[in-house]
Amino acid sequence: MGIAPPPFQRFLDAHRDAVWRFLVASVGHGEADDCFQETFIAALRAYPRLRAGSNLRAWVLTIAHRKALDCHRARARRPLVLAELPDVVDGSQANSPAMRDTTLWSAVHGLPSRQRSAVILRYVADLQHRDIATAIGCSEEAARRSLHEGLSKLRKAVEA
Repeated sequence: MGIAPPPFQRFLDAHRDAVWRFLVASVGHGEADDCFQETFIAALRAYPRLRAGSNLRAWVLTIAHRKALDCHRARARRPLVLAELPDVVDGSQANSPAMRDTTLWSAVHGLPSRQRSAVILRYVADLQHRDIATAIGCSEEAARRSLHEGLSKLRKAVEA
């Protein structure tokens, strides 16, 4: 038997920053607002059924992870409209810190969903492997493997 969860407002205050950082890293600033609201609406609906002693941070990040996946699926179904062609990057800009940061985040967003979530949950939300496993719905060993594979792919993408 565990401790009953705190009132929802206290729960929201304690976890909103971690959820926000996770969602911005997962879906970007443009869609993080909607995912954030959907996450906490879903959490509010499920909160009365939450078991005493549950890991609230992992629980709410699991919900946020699922909302981010829904966002990625919806984004994949929308047509891509470009007003104009992007500028070509010349060689002198390729090693600038801003370009490396853009390259890294592009590589993160290009990872398969489970690897992307494992990397973001570890390095943005600062979760341990067992909490990552809970959030993405797999075993702790599978979470470790997803994180390892994701990091390997990122290293290759950034070094290229």
